[in-house]
Amino acid sequence: MVAISPVAHKLLNYVPFLLVLIDLRYEGVNGGKDGGVENHLEMGKKLLAAGQLADALSHFHAAVDGDAKNYMAYYRRATVYLAMGKSKSALPDLSKVIELKPDFTSARLQRGNLLLKHGKLDEAERDFKKVTCLWDADSREMRAECFVQLGEMGKAISDLKAASKLKSDNTQAFYKLSTIYYNLGDHEMSLNEVRECLKLDPDHKQCFSHYKQVKKLNKQIQAAEELIQQQMYSDAVSKYESVMKTEPNVPQFILNAKERMCHCLSKDQQTAKAISVCSEVLKADPQNVNALKDRAEAYLQDDQYEEAIKDFESAKEHSENDRQIKEGLERAQRLLKQSQKRDYYKILGVKRTAQKKEILKAYRKLAQQWHPDNFQDAEEKKKAEKKFIDIAQAKEVLTDPEMRSKFDQGEDPMDPESQQGGGHHHHHFHGGWENFQGFNPFGSGPFNFKFNFN
Repeated sequence: MVAISPVAHKLLNYVPFLLVLIDLRYEGVNGGKDGGVENHLEMGKKLLAAGQLADALSHFHAAVDGDAKNYMAYYRRATVYLAMGKSKSALPDLSKVIELKPDFTSARLQRGNLLLKHGKLDEAERDFKKVTCLWDADSREMRAECFVQLGEMGKAISDLKAASKLKSDNTQAFYKLSTIYYNLGDHEMSLNEVRECLKLDPDHKQCFSHYKQVKKLNKQIQAAEELIQQQMYSDAVSKYESVMKTEPNVPQFILNAKERMCHCLSKDQQTAKAISVCSEVLKADPQNVNALKDRAEAYLQDDQYEEAIKDFESAKEHSENDRQIKEGLERAQRLLKQSQKRDYYKILGVKRTAQKKEILKAYRKLAQQWHPDNFQDAEEKKKAEKKFIDIAQAKEVLTDPEMRSKFDQGEDPMDPESQQGGGHHHHHFHGGWENFQGFNPFGSGPFNFKFNFN
């Protein structure tokens, strides 16, 4: 087996082309019946139409060689390259056409599309801009289509708005505008534009079916937002679930719905669900400030203070002047510090979200269990006394709305140091067990610690 050098290999690849060229040159010298450039163009066109691409290509090669200034020869050759799927070879030919004839619109559009396919978005945009005559509604719509492909929705919208004004009954422009807004998740603007289309033509099929969809979605979203205003969070969550059923195919609507559900679940103290839905939103959109704030609040409800601090800090990076974030972060830091001290919720074994009834129930059970009279051993009795006082203090703080609210903000109402204005609540038990003897954990009035469990 003879090893072929890469250069030789390249040359061998070109051999068929060289043969074609030599063949064509020879024909030309011979002054055959299709010697003229026009002849080559004619023959090439016929062969192209018949789908004989390789033969068509050789005629267009000949035409280009016969007249290096003939822009049609390059344009036709580019067309064959495109038909053969050789877009890289078509590009220089299209550029040559544009160089020879700058106002050849379709060559520019073809080149723009190729550049777009090759990911050269800036160059493509330059071509599309050149094509667009500012007063021509059709080219505005064409350029808008290109912007949509580029993902430049803002530019597409401004072209379509212009197109809708340039042609008095341009229902298509309104329809396209409405669908672009819809895909961006902007249901209100989408509804406005599709209404404009129906004003021009009430029977417009596309606009009417789109209108019904947007209107239904709009109604559901408005209803959900009203429920949130009324703090009916779990109903709002169900409403947003229907929104996702109404439009399961537009990612932005799904994301918007989940962002609002994350907010409702967090407000509704459905902690685990809130964390899970907010996390889904943040996976798709890591800088979503609302989801970061709501997840931080849910983490606080779940005593995950470090996680809450992380979320508030990320939110602060993306939204520096938000007072809510600043306050949330300070609160989370206080709660973290507090959790490293005494936690009245933990002492009673209840959740932060517990109602007064649950708190009293937990308290009674623990007060019976840890009552010092239940312990004979001196060491154990001492431990029980400490525990019993903690339990009584926890109950006092958590059943008094004002003290509980202070504690939830990260202050300990029983600790003089943490008091911001020194309060008066915390002197109750500071004398230890001796001062405690007259205290009745089960009600009011004098009480001697004798339990009769009949």
